[in-house]
Amino acid sequence: MRLLFGLLTACAVTTAAAQQRAPTPAADQTLDRIVAIVGTRPILASQIEEEMVQQQAQGQALPTDSAGLATMRRQILDRLVELEILVQQAERDTTIKVTDQEVLDQVEQTYQNVRKQFSTENDFRDQIRQARFGSVEEWRRWLADEQRRQLYAQRLIEAQRQKGKLRPIPPTDAQMREFWEQNKEQQPKRPATVSFRQIVLKPVPDSASRQRALQLAESLVVELRHPGADFAAAAKRFSRDSASAAQGGELGWFRRGVMVKEFEDVAFRVRPGEIAGPVETSFGFHIINVERTQPAEILARHILITPEISAGQIAIARRRADSLHDALGRGGVHASFDSLAKIYADPLEPKLAEDAPFTDLSPEYQKVLAGDTTTGLKPVIVEGADAPRTKFVVLEVTGRHDAGELAFEDVKLRIRQSLGDQLAIRHFIDQLRRQIYINIRL
Repeated sequence: MRLLFGLLTACAVTTAAAQQRAPTPAADQTLDRIVAIVGTRPILASQIEEEMVQQQAQGQALPTDSAGLATMRRQILDRLVELEILVQQAERDTTIKVTDQEVLDQVEQTYQNVRKQFSTENDFRDQIRQARFGSVEEWRRWLADEQRRQLYAQRLIEAQRQKGKLRPIPPTDAQMREFWEQNKEQQPKRPATVSFRQIVLKPVPDSASRQRALQLAESLVVELRHPGADFAAAAKRFSRDSASAAQGGELGWFRRGVMVKEFEDVAFRVRPGEIAGPVETSFGFHIINVERTQPAEILARHILITPEISAGQIAIARRRADSLHDALGRGGVHASFDSLAKIYADPLEPKLAEDAPFTDLSPEYQKVLAGDTTTGLKPVIVEGADAPRTKFVVLEVTGRHDAGELAFEDVKLRIRQSLGDQLAIRHFIDQLRRQIYINIRL
């Protein structure tokens, strides 16, 4: 089973691609021709050759024999046809929108990423010319067209998922093994991993601290509703969200299911330009500024005001973690890990980790687990020494794997999930195929 590899990936142009985009000799010697028609739109042979050169620029070796090249061209054509089917369906769906501003933003980001790889403007323009673009603007127009098409295809798939019409199709064991055989050479080495279950306890603010934070948030809302108020400046000064504060509280475009429910319930009701809040979540109090909206998606900023965590509250959480650790160490009918986790664990923190790469763990986890090859209960982990991020972790290791070659069983669950999603997309595209005129001429 061959996955629809790259069908829904965002367009990315690298320096290597720019340097090696020139057509192959065969393309120079042959006039362009139509190799397929989807609906009323043609797909050209030059599009296939261009894709082959881009794959080569990204490090993929091209076949050296004519049969291999023919097979590769047909596979690329199949992907181009599938993309065109999705794009045309998305364009017919009035609920799916791709704005010019979104496309321009993506093009600008790609431009900046490529431009910064050259020390001078002349070097950059030389590479653009070597890539057979007449000018930087011609290259940007090409990027814009590619980005728009990819966004249409992605949003059509997302819309189908949200409507419950694109549910994963469970693959057979034979399909999973076929995929494994086709892709195992590209698999990275298996890192050292650890599996564990945990009870994460976070100190909670006392009532006085919560009230002070609420009063600050309420006063900011009043100030920000005045004409001329600078929301971005206030976010940089007051917000405790380290990921967005430096960008003036910018959260970017997001859909439902990305933020916590309490935040989304308010954010998706607010009209552009309005200031909403304070909205209380487990993180603290949020002040929300929705800047723009489009179907099922909003662009927003926020300011997060978090109650201060006192040393006393941190000490209470530490004592509770030590108490749970001792109870689990003694065992007994009242010391079930799952039952204690259900009562005491922070609901926003994961309770289980399966084959987590050791290098992906935080330094605090690594310090406790380094050099310890045993399973079982470990010393309480203190993560984040600075309030309010301090948390205490009661952790039990359930399994370990040394670094080495990946086997089918190591990735079986991931293959099942990925292949199930791809089979659902394949079924959807096959349905669309029966509704549109397709003429393959390759």
